[in-house]
Amino acid sequence: MTPRVLVLNGPNLNLLGRRRPEIYGARTLADIEAACRARAQALGLALDFAQSNAEHELIDRIHAARETAQAIVINPAAYTHTSIAILDALETFEGPVVEVHLSNIHKREPFRHRSYVSLRADAVIAGCGAQGYELALERVAALLRG
Repeated sequence: MTPRVLVLNGPNLNLLGRRRPEIYGARTLADIEAACRARAQALGLALDFAQSNAEHELIDRIHAARETAQAIVINPAAYTHTSIAILDALETFEGPVVEVHLSNIHKREPFRHRSYVSLRADAVIAGCGAQGYELALERVAALLRG
């Protein structure tokens, strides 16, 4: 069976390439999805890719992943710093979780230094831009191989 990975993206990431490219880069979310699909295929992984601006939709996707995915890569965006509900949902997921941030959240405003998601994440990748997603898939593949 091919391991399935959910790549989940939080609020405002649908605006990548147009919103603050000096921080988040010029690549769109569609560009990132295409790169993730190519990298996942090379790693022998199946991929589900989703984005929502709504916290409850992200939580619903995490809950569904308990039955459909072996790992989660998540860029919770602003919910990183505020959502105990997303943390609680991730804690119900038994597979590896890798947290991704396009920017280095530790070099930004102090409120961005705290991540609730990191309390569950098996790895955190920050500051690598869009490449961070591909690095996250590589880490997931390694974790799934044991």
